[in-house]
Amino acid sequence: MATSESSPYSPFASAVEEIIDLDRYPLHQPDSSAYRDLAEGCRTALCADGLFDLAGLIRPSAMTRIVQRLRRTIDSDSFTHRRAHNIYFLPTVPGLSPDHPALRTMETINRTVCADQMVDSELTTLYEWAPLRLFLAAATDHAELFTMDDELARINVMSYRDGEALNWHFDRSEFTTTLLLQQPTDGGMFEFRRDLRSDAEANHDAVGRLVAGLDDKVRRHRTEPGALTVFAGHHTAHRVTPTRGERDRVVAVFSYYERPGVVFTSAERMGFYGRA
Repeated sequence: MATSESSPYSPFASAVEEIIDLDRYPLHQPDSSAYRDLAEGCRTALCADGLFDLAGLIRPSAMTRIVQRLRRTIDSDSFTHRRAHNIYFLPTVPGLSPDHPALRTMETINRTVCADQMVDSELTTLYEWAPLRLFLAAATDHAELFTMDDELARINVMSYRDGEALNWHFDRSEFTTTLLLQQPTDGGMFEFRRDLRSDAEANHDAVGRLVAGLDDKVRRHRTEPGALTVFAGHHTAHRVTPTRGERDRVVAVFSYYERPGVVFTSAERMGFYGRA
């Protein structure tokens, strides 16, 4: 394929080659059979399991640098996000009484680093690298995906320390892209319940059984640091169980949308990051 200065497949900066294992994942070679097979395998897994992993996408040496550079910011300049909420993150839900089991209150707590705190980082390089975005579009069967314009929300890094957790919820977006940077000493397990609701059926009683711990179809998924995961979480309830031990769970979230120019409102920024 011929390249030009305007092509997203122009010769990539050495920084990208140092971050991504392009021998294993040739995201810069969209005309290759390996690329097509990888995209097809991801689409199949997403349909069958509701998620797919690119295990080992990030080189171990890059992982070490990324975590080391983030550590000071996480420890001293992150925003502690503590929130009591129900699975919908809504104060009320039409048709449900306040004491319905689906509206059981849970707590989520983590420390968040925003995109404007890592402008020159490897994570920003990766997020903005067009071949990754175009591959994710192909792997999720979208015509195109766009990065966010929001200087806080486009990339977030979340740290979960001993006893902290991300509790049951549904995602607003169709799918979420995460990059696991560090596993905790123990706990911090990703759990999900597929297709608990649909556009046609809210299934509140089943949601109530889930948050009460009475659903036997909850699945667990474990990845290793360096894995990029795409998860379809709009209709699939999911959580991360409390972490245990001295080492925290650290994960980056990359936000892509089907339209350009997406930004959060000032209220959303204040709620998620404590600043607008």
